[in-house]
Amino acid sequence: MDWIHALILGLVQGLTEYLPVSSSGHLAILSTFFGMEGADSLQFTVAVHVATVLSTLVILWKEIDWILKGLFRFQMNEETKYALNILVSMIPVAVVGFFFKDKVEEAFGSGLLIVGVMLIVTAVLLIFSYMAKPRQKEHISLWDAFVIGVAQACAVLPGLSRSGSTIATGLMLGDKKEKLAQFSFLMVIPPILGEALLDILKAAKGEDVVSEAIGVFPLCVGFLAAFLSGCFACKLMINVVKKGKLIYFGYYCAIVGVALLVYQLTR
Repeated sequence: MDWIHALILGLVQGLTEYLPVSSSGHLAILSTFFGMEGADSLQFTVAVHVATVLSTLVILWKEIDWILKGLFRFQMNEETKYALNILVSMIPVAVVGFFFKDKVEEAFGSGLLIVGVMLIVTAVLLIFSYMAKPRQKEHISLWDAFVIGVAQACAVLPGLSRSGSTIATGLMLGDKKEKLAQFSFLMVIPPILGEALLDILKAAKGEDVVSEAIGVFPLCVGFLAAFLSGCFACKLMINVVKKGKLIYFGYYCAIVGVALLVYQLTR
């Protein structure tokens, strides 16, 4: 991988991790049409995932600091309840990640056909969540956190946006827009770190699927690109959710999804 490919892939990863358009789907599209096979490198995956986490920590540090300070008071306060919600949301994705991820990916494949279908599913979720007007609730409950976690676990399918699924699900449950985007981005930190750790273990065992090692400079370029674009996308997405503008991303996912289906079915 050269630094140009690393730059493009890092930018796409950072942007699409937060924008509800599916990072896995867009990386699959880039890999297919532009031959950017570096997207499959465990080294590169770890680098951009860590960069994504760091961008979340930077943008949402105020909220993270609030949670940590509350936890260290060792009492059942609002901060502890918030942390419990994040913990509960991790249960479905942990189950899928440890026991079913490989089986799901094998069953559905990773070609552009499934990406197109799942992008259309993402579009339906985003558009429906925009049209639905459930009664607004003051706080995200434990049950809501679990259901949102189930939506996150389903996003193991390529093309199904994690942020789109979780935010749309929360909106349909009646959770407030002002709090939902922040919760969606905070709840993904542990799974991303866990996935990065598993990738590191794979790399240590020599399971990197790219035969040629990626140089330090392309890795640094990809890391920096993912971090900066992630900071931008995280902040942008919080404002987009507050203003209720997710439907435009729904239109985008629908157009790209249909285009991919037409491309695959007419080949």
